[in-house]
Amino acid sequence: MPDPPGQLLFGDLLALARARWIRAMAVRLEALGFDDYRRSDALVLRGLRRGEVPLGSLSATLGLTRQGARKVVSGLVERGYAHVVASTEDSRCRFVQLTPTGRVYADAVVSTLRALHDEVVAGVDADDLAGAYSVLEFVKGGFGVRSTPRMFDVATNRES
Repeated sequence: MPDPPGQLLFGDLLALARARWIRAMAVRLEALGFDDYRRSDALVLRGLRRGEVPLGSLSATLGLTRQGARKVVSGLVERGYAHVVASTEDSRCRFVQLTPTGRVYADAVVSTLRALHDEVVAGVDADDLAGAYSVLEFVKGGFGVRSTPRMFDVATNRES
C-alpha cells in the first residue's frame, strides 16, 4: 500500500515530534544556563530528585541495558550532576545520588518539562490529548507483542 501523499507515517511523525521536544528542552535549559541537556536527562533526573536510586534499577527505568544505564549515569557524573556511592550495607550495591548542582539542574529540567507539558495541554483538545496518550502508551508498551520488553543498548545502538 503506497503512503498517502503529503502525509507522514506515524513513526515519522513520532520521531519528528520527539526531536522537536528534545530541542525545545535543550533551548529552554540553555537559556537557564544549562547548555548540556541530553535526551535521557529528564527521565532519570525525575527519579533522582526523590532520593538516591540503585544503579541497577535504572536500566529498567530507562529501558536500557545495564551497560546503557551506566553510560547515562557516567554522563551525569562527568557533568557534575551526580555521583555514585557504595551501599553501607552491601559494597557490591551502588547508588546514584544528585550533587547540589545536580539538584539545581534537576529542578530546572523538571520545571522546563512541566512548562512544555502545560503548553501541550493548553493547546490541544482534552479528548485528542487523551487519545494521544493512549496511542503513546500502546507504542511504549511494545505494541502488546512481547511480555518482556527488549532493552536498548545505547553503547551499541541495538536492542538486546
